[in-house]
Order: sequence, then C-alpha cells, then structure tokens
Amino acid sequence: MDYNNLKINLPVYLIEDDEDVRRGCEQAIQLANLSVYSFTTAEAAQAAMEDLPPAVVVSDVRLPGLSGLELLDEMQKYDRDIPVILITGHGDISMAVEAMRNNAYDFIEKPFHSERLVDVIRRALEKRHLILEIRRLHEQLENSAEIPLIGHSDEIQKVRSTISALAPTDVDLLILGETGSGKEVVAHAIHTLSGRTGPFVAINCGALPEAIFESEIFGHEAGAFTGAIKTRIGKIEYAEGGTLFLDEIESMPQVLQVKLLRVLQDHCVERLGGNSCIPVDCRVVAASKVDLHHLSEQGGFRADLYYRLNVISIELPPLRKRPEDIAPLMAYFASQASRRFNREAVIWNEQDLLKWQQYDWPGNVRELKTVAERLCLGVSDGIESSGIVATSLASRVGGYERGLIRDALKSTKGNVSDAAELLQMPKKTLYDKLNLHDLEPKNYR
Repeated sequence: MDYNNLKINLPVYLIEDDEDVRRGCEQAIQLANLSVYSFTTAEAAQAAMEDLPPAVVVSDVRLPGLSGLELLDEMQKYDRDIPVILITGHGDISMAVEAMRNNAYDFIEKPFHSERLVDVIRRALEKRHLILEIRRLHEQLENSAEIPLIGHSDEIQKVRSTISALAPTDVDLLILGETGSGKEVVAHAIHTLSGRTGPFVAINCGALPEAIFESEIFGHEAGAFTGAIKTRIGKIEYAEGGTLFLDEIESMPQVLQVKLLRVLQDHCVERLGGNSCIPVDCRVVAASKVDLHHLSEQGGFRADLYYRLNVISIELPPLRKRPEDIAPLMAYFASQASRRFNREAVIWNEQDLLKWQQYDWPGNVRELKTVAERLCLGVSDGIESSGIVATSLASRVGGYERGLIRDALKSTKGNVSDAAELLQMPKKTLYDKLNLHDLEPKNYR
C-alpha cells in the first residue's frame, strides 16, 4: 500500500475534544505521512464532509453534543463503507463491543501507544482504498469502451496501455502468458476497442482433435471427405469483419501452420477440398503459454509463422509477479460470486491477504477466481499458510520499499539521479534496489 498517495487522496478525520490527546494523535498520524483533519466536535466534522469526504474517521466516544456512537449511526447513512475507529475510556469496553456490532471498524482504549493508533488507521485506510478500487472497477466494467483488466500494478497498467495503443491498428497480435493469466480477456478487449463490427470468434487449438482441425478452422467443401455432405464455413470465414482468437496456437499441427501463414499474408482462405481462395477480412490474435521462439528453434513450431505473428506481442505477467493486484482481484471476484450465489459478501483479514500474496498461484487469475468462489460458498481456500509468519515482515517492508521507489521514479519521470536524491540514498544503492524490485526507469519516462 502506497501511503504517500493516501496522504493526498484519503484523508483521516480525527474527532477529539481533549486538546492534549488530540494534538498527540494528530502528531502521530502526521509523522506516519498521512493526511489528518482534526475537529473538537462531531458536528464540525460532519459539516466538513460536505466538501471533503473522509477515508477513515477516528472519534472519541464521549464528545460534547453528538457522541461518537451517534456519529457512527450517522456514518451508516452517509457512507457505511467508511471505517469508523472509536476511542474509548477505561470501563467502556462493553460499549465498544456494542459499537463493533453496529459496524464500527475497531476501537482503541485509552491510554494507547501512537503506534497502535497508526497501525489501526493504516489497516482501515487499506480497507477503504480497496472499497474505492472495487467501485472504480465496477464503473469501468460497465463501460464497454474500458479494458476489463483488474489491477493497479505497473505491469498490468503497461498491458492496458499497450492494448489501447494497438487495438485500433488492425495489426495481427501474439499474446504470451501462463495458463489462467487472462489471455482471452486481453484478446476480447482488443476486439472491443478495435471498432471492428464482425464477431469475436475464439477457438482453443489444444482442444481440437487433429482429424477435424483443418475443417474446423479453414472449412471444407461438400465431398471433401467421407461424411462431408455439404459445404462448411470455417472459423476464419465466420470471423469476417471481426477478430479470430487462436488460443494455444503452439498446438496447431505444423502442416496447417503453413495454411494459416498464407491466410495472414494473402488475406484469403482455401477450404479443405477446394481450389479457390476466398478473400477474408479478419484480424488474427494468437496466444501461447509457451516460449514460441524457443519452440521454433527446436523445430516444434514453424519459424516463419512465429515471426509473422510476433511483429508485435503482448506479454501478460503471472499473478505471482504482481501481488499488489491480488486484493482488488479477490474483492472483485468475491463480489461477483456473492451476487451469483446470493450469499453475503466475503470478509477476509490481513493475514489472509498476506497468505495469498505469498502464494505462487500456478493457475494465476483463473485459480484466484476459483478461490474467491470457494470462500463465498463457505469452503476453505485450500491454500496452505505455512511459513507466512516468518516472512511477513520482510514481505511488507519489501512491498512498501518498492512502492516508495516507484513513486519516486514517477515523480522524476524515470530520472534515477533525481530519484536517488529524492529518496536520500546513493545512486548505486538505488540501482541495486531497482534490480531487486524489477523496476525499469525507462517505463516512467
């Protein structure tokens, strides 16, 4: 979580009538590099909400005028998804428990350490950030012109940018990515943004028996083989004016790879058993889960077809390389599942998220969607949690450090010297950390 950005975008409201306590809390929050607005009454805070909605509300229970508990009730009407943290005095525990039942996010009992206050606020901010991300995603996916790729990592933002740039060009494309990483989602987004009026036709080359492969893709004439009673239009012709998505193209028989190459070069297709070449206007988007270049060097895939397809390629990163996208993905799929199965929204905690971020996700986004559905149905996610506690601190520190460096690169437009100065570290040290966190300065210029 990048708390530098949260300082500007997600303000914390602090409501406390005791001046000493208020100043101490205010200072602790500011030292944590978070934005805070202080008030002595709940009524003053409510008035300020008209111009600047809070991300988190921290309020003493006992206040002059409207109490913290009454404010909690009011916040349910204003926006029940804004976390409310209550500060209670000694002996108010039963009151605090009741408040938790009424949707309070957490409570802190006086006296408390500033670290405890900041930790609770940060967790609340993370929850609020996630809620806002889900809302943004729903708005984005309701607009067909948007690209339905969920996440805010640098890697997925780069993919979105590439799709936006290439979709209207009509150039044939190659999508590379592991199983379940979302290759068909990307292909569909390319078709949607291309402006082509024909259909989107998807076919999995690995699922087609070789005996019917040619007929299915290229079509056949009547009498071309036993059982070919009438002419059949293949997938290429069916995609006229649209997009043909060939998934697992590495599974296409090499003898048919020659025919596909001719379609790409001459924009015409010859049906099985036919002699004429039929003009076609369809964009071909191919996808592979293996290294086609390596496969072609070994003779397992035609090199000429590989180079024809690989004019421009889009590489989808595996989920394990973009752990910051797991939270919005899980939230989105869980929200979908709760509506589909008519179940309550899934609630998870920080340890769940940490466990998921450290898991390898061999099935990528498709596996994560399955886990979200299992959780919604009340079934265990099936992911082992061994070793989580031992590495949790290192994981958090590393993620936080990566976010700070990334923001510095954005601020300096990829200038490493300026970024090093901004971060107050030697340039050589920054280069080492850029390599450690797999960050490329050129991507920010």
